[in-house]
Amino acid sequence: MAKGNPLQEQLLKAGLVKKSKLAEVAREQNKARHGKGPVAPSESQRDAERARSEKAERDRALDAERKAQARIAELRAQARQIVADRKVPRAGEIEYRFTVDGAIRTVLVNDDLKKKLVAGALVIARVDDRYELLPRVAADKVRERDAGMIVLDHGQGTEAAATTSEDDDYYAQFKVPDDLMW
Repeated sequence: MAKGNPLQEQLLKAGLVKKSKLAEVAREQNKARHGKGPVAPSESQRDAERARSEKAERDRALDAERKAQARIAELRAQARQIVADRKVPRAGEIEYRFTVDGAIRTVLVNDDLKKKLVAGALVIARVDDRYELLPRVAADKVRERDAGMIVLDHGQGTEAAATTSEDDDYYAQFKVPDDLMW
């Protein structure tokens, strides 16, 4: 300890401190000087860490949203493919009218297709600005993927039938001719 602190040397000679205690203090001072000891984070470091964690959370949320959008797009593409593969060819001159978004739409069908539509064996699905006829099994698969594509389904409506039964009872007193077309 030839080049030690003069104060430390004087305290050692006076017998007020032990040599081991001086060595320990010297090691702690050396650690503090070289930054090897634990250092309390400063305010700017805490702010930077908080900003990093917030950015990571935003990135996770955006990633989850992107994945959800990709999943929706994938399901829509699957529904479109089902419609393209399973659509029933339309033929005939009978106009079958139905409403979509408050507007009346028309598809041309033959008598057999009309009966199947009314019975619920066929369903009308919208793909972009076209309307296609689908069998019930294919319509159920499309509904699982994108329910908004199905615009007319007379086979659905177990809860709608309960509410319309009162109306049906009332309107049963009025006879409608069988050949009436609207």
